[in-house]
Amino acid sequence: MTDMIGAAPTDWGPFGRPLFNDPKARALSRVGVVDVGSNSVRLVVFDGAARSPAYFYNEKIMCALGEGLGDTGRLSPKGRARALSALRRFKHLANGMDIAPLTIVATAAVRDAEDGPDFCDEVLRETGLRIHVIDGREEARLSAQGVLLGWPGSYGLVCDIGGSSMELAEINGGVVGRRETSALGPLKLASIKGGKKGRRKYIRETLEKLAAQMGPQKNRLFLVGGSWRAIARIDMERRGYPLHVLHEYRMSRKSVRETVKYIEKEDAADLRSRAGVSSSRMALVPLAAEVLKEVIKQFKPHDIAISSYGIREGMLYEQMPQDLRDRDPLIEACRFAEDKDARLPGFGRQLYNFILPLFSGASDDRKRLIRAACLLHDVSWRAHPDYRAEVCFDNATRANLGGLKHAERVFLGLALMHRYTNKRNGTRFDTVYDLIAEKDIHQAEVLGKAMRFGAMLWLQGAPMGELRWFPKKKELELWLSREADPLFGEVAEARFLSLAETLGAETRVKLRRASRNA
Repeated sequence: MTDMIGAAPTDWGPFGRPLFNDPKARALSRVGVVDVGSNSVRLVVFDGAARSPAYFYNEKIMCALGEGLGDTGRLSPKGRARALSALRRFKHLANGMDIAPLTIVATAAVRDAEDGPDFCDEVLRETGLRIHVIDGREEARLSAQGVLLGWPGSYGLVCDIGGSSMELAEINGGVVGRRETSALGPLKLASIKGGKKGRRKYIRETLEKLAAQMGPQKNRLFLVGGSWRAIARIDMERRGYPLHVLHEYRMSRKSVRETVKYIEKEDAADLRSRAGVSSSRMALVPLAAEVLKEVIKQFKPHDIAISSYGIREGMLYEQMPQDLRDRDPLIEACRFAEDKDARLPGFGRQLYNFILPLFSGASDDRKRLIRAACLLHDVSWRAHPDYRAEVCFDNATRANLGGLKHAERVFLGLALMHRYTNKRNGTRFDTVYDLIAEKDIHQAEVLGKAMRFGAMLWLQGAPMGELRWFPKKKELELWLSREADPLFGEVAEARFLSLAETLGAETRVKLRRASRNA
């Protein structure tokens, strides 16, 4: 039964009632966290739908606190000064944003350095900020929770590399299991004696011990950390991959091995420029690549996924009630966007119910994307009409949305593009279409044109009518409600016929008991 805008909802569908207006979600609407790492100090302020937060503010300062730690046992003096300056700045930014007290954690460099406690005391005296130094197993847990923020219910092995350490954590069904930590961070590896041979022996022996401690881990490998993301950028550059979005980027074991060889033979400065990697990060990439090669060899994962979510997102996840954790991050983010930016918030659910008969045989995963598209169908209305279709595609494929594979991003982008235009070729996105199958491109076009037509029957507090699709007979029926009948003018009829043409269908339009041909 089609829902009516303004009426009491009788069925919210398989994705449940939205929670972003719930007080528990509002309490998390703006949260500031700081990660004092061995290589960088970063402030992130999360804002928006709590289950799939937007990055209201994100600033990183490369301090290299852990540089030379393996030789001296102490934090880098220059790194300390830079980190203190960064934290002083972050406190003032947080005050200006009127957010709750910052949550600050420090990881391997501060916990391992003999002057780590002195640094924390200095920060407290100078800024009033209290740093919580966490051990390696806690760091592994928080990183794994960050992955769960983007992939609820996922399973596999989370591998988080920082400047001075590397953590492993297994996740299964949304629960964090075994966790281990190691000194396999690039800054630590730089001080290993014996040159490349000695370093590779150390990496191999360390990972053999980790593999024995963690047990078989042949599911998905989630890579967390700046060095892994830099390697992924280089993998994209080597492959000529068209969608430069790191989150959910997939690599195979073979691809990783080929990219490690590529890093070894290419000129570092030239490669850094082509892949868009900072010079400070690029300096660590060759060492991180040696570690990743051995990780793949020891654990043999069936596939490898890059996660842009890690310890900072895990700190936010820590504060969420379980019912919020269990929500779908994509759907919650789309609902929040509709509520904030659409001209008629709530119409997306009515539109979804209206066009769903066209996709009666779709899987739950596909229906999830259809629902997301309907929620987002009107959020870009402020864009200039000449660019609106491209803006929609850009937003869907590049936005910070969790729980989306790259192929799903392209599907969603194409559907939203066709919400505003009948044509898709001749844009700067043409190469990206190769990431999905031809049948999915066609279904995205059907979805987009269905939304394009359904948006013409824009009613508040009244039913639109009903679509009936008979795929075997190739017949498309439109049953208009009496309230919607006056809206079925020339433009609406043209859009309906365009949808039918894409389906290869004959059409019939009916008004309750009366009927007329289209």
